[in-house]
Amino acid sequence: MRKQFLFIILALIVVNTSQAQTKSTKIGYIDMEYILQNVPDYKEAQTQLEQKAEKWKQEIETKKLEINKLKEALKAEKALLTNELIDERETEIKFLESETLDYQQQRFGVNGDLIRQKSALAKPIQDQVFTAVQDIAEAKKYDFIFDRSSDLTMLFAAKRYDVSDQVLRVITRSDKREQLTKKQLAIEEAKENKETAIDENPALQERQKILEERKAARDKILEDRKLEQEAKIKAYEDNKKALRDAREAKKNGTVSETVKTDTASPTSTETAKTTAEDARAKQEEARTKQVEERQKLYDERKKALEERRNKILEEREAAKKAREQKAKEDKEKQENTTNN
Repeated sequence: MRKQFLFIILALIVVNTSQAQTKSTKIGYIDMEYILQNVPDYKEAQTQLEQKAEKWKQEIETKKLEINKLKEALKAEKALLTNELIDERETEIKFLESETLDYQQQRFGVNGDLIRQKSALAKPIQDQVFTAVQDIAEAKKYDFIFDRSSDLTMLFAAKRYDVSDQVLRVITRSDKREQLTKKQLAIEEAKENKETAIDENPALQERQKILEERKAARDKILEDRKLEQEAKIKAYEDNKKALRDAREAKKNGTVSETVKTDTASPTSTETAKTTAEDARAKQEEARTKQVEERQKLYDERKKALEERRNKILEEREAAKKAREQKAKEDKEKQENTTNN
């Protein structure tokens, strides 16, 4: 009877543990500053606001310079002025200083024009961000999504939990849809689905990064080949033109300008040869860089796999020790029960 009761308790503990693991909390975060800086309309409006703020600063500096000039003039003429005139000028200077300070507070104070206009500028984008965050949270079953740039202190946040790029895609999606055809919309949706899958899978993110690096290396090689080919074509055309000019000069009994130029400077063939050698050198450098990057990625993966393997072995060893300890405790309890 006692053994059956113990078995039931253990079964309930196992069931509760598995349910808790199944219903794990899903957390993400956004970086509002990063999102704002990547919204074109906000960036343009922010640039205009910064220009306006710079103009306000210049106005304040101009006022301060005028006040300093009045102070210097008063200091130079003070010995020649009556007390009444001195008091009058000092009063004027104090009034201008007070006026300048008020203007500075009006523009750059806590509740000044700059702060208010920044808030007004960011509010429409923030509303869109909040809506996009709610949509993403509901669609992907997030329990919490935090703002990294707010007062919330985040001592560490793994990049895989960052949904800022997803929010940016949601915000810009509506503007794009208005300008696309049905076929383009289908292509855009497929691209978005692929990007979303990459965002949610760290392995896919790493793979996508490697593919992009390989593509960049291939594009560089193709560009170098294109430059080399263009250099060869140009050299051929220059040689052809030089021969044609030489034949014409021979017919007319004169020396062509092309031949003169060729005798005074390096030939077009040599120039083309140098260009081709430079292109080959760049191509070789790109290949070397690609090999180094691949080796680096291989080493990083190898290191990560080794760390993961060691971690798994440690976890297994800890689990084994825990099982042995539990078996020992169960055995002791059973012996105590038998003795009793």
